[in-house]
Amino acid sequence: MAPKSAPARAPRKPGGATLRRPSRRMSPAEIQALFERLSEANPAPTTELEFSTPYELLVAVALSAQATDVSVNKATRRLFPAANTPAAIAKLGVDGIAPYLATINFNKTKAKNVVAMANQLLQLHGGKVPLDRDSLEALAGVGRKTANVVLNTAFGETTLAVDTHIFRVSNRTGLAPGADVRKVEDTLLKVVPAAYLRHAHHWLLLHGRYVCKARTPDCPRCIVRDLCHYRDKTPGEAPPLEVAVKARRPAR
Repeated sequence: MAPKSAPARAPRKPGGATLRRPSRRMSPAEIQALFERLSEANPAPTTELEFSTPYELLVAVALSAQATDVSVNKATRRLFPAANTPAAIAKLGVDGIAPYLATINFNKTKAKNVVAMANQLLQLHGGKVPLDRDSLEALAGVGRKTANVVLNTAFGETTLAVDTHIFRVSNRTGLAPGADVRKVEDTLLKVVPAAYLRHAHHWLLLHGRYVCKARTPDCPRCIVRDLCHYRDKTPGEAPPLEVAVKARRPAR
C-alpha cells in the first residue's frame, strides 16, 4: 500500500502563527482590479519611515526590524540631526549612538550593526549606499527585506520587500499565498501587473497596517473586500468602497 503524501503545510506568518488559507487564489482580473483601486486611493505611496537621503533610509529600515516605524522615527529625529552620514556614525561609535536608540527593540545589537555598517560603507563604497543587492546584503544588519526596501524606495527599483503585513495580506486575500516570505515575494513578482510593481510594496504594507489588520481586519472599510477570498471576513455593514489615506509627517 502506497504511503499517504503529507498534507500541504499552511503558511506561517513571521513569528510562527499559522495563517488560514483563502478559499482560492485571486484571478488575474481580480489582481488587476485590486491594484487599480489601491492606486486610485493612494497614487503616490511611500514609506512612513522619515528620511532625506538613501543612507538615512538604510539606517532607518535596519532599525525597523521587529520595531514600529513610530519608534524608529522618534529615535532618528534625534539621531540624524547629530549624525546622518557613515563618517559621523562611525565617529560616534557604539557607545555614542546607543543613547539615541535606547527606546528601540534590540537596541544594543542594532547599535553595533549600524556602526559596523557605517565602517563598511566607508571602507568598501566610499561612504555611499551601494545600488546592488549583493553589496547591500553584505552590510551588517542588512537582510533581503531591508535591501529590497532601499532599492525600491531610494533608487526606484521594482523590488518587493515582504514584511509581516504584506505576508498576511498576500495569504489572507489569495493574492499570493506562500508558506514563507520568499515564496510570497517570488509569487508577487509574477502576479502583480508590471504597471503597479513600483509601488506594490507600499500599497500592500499600508493596506495591511491600517485595514487588513492581524487581529481584526477592518473588512467593512476595505476597498477590495469583494475581490478578497478570505473566508472569515469581519462582519459589518459595508459603506461605499473607500479608504482613508493617513496623513504622513513630511521628511525633514
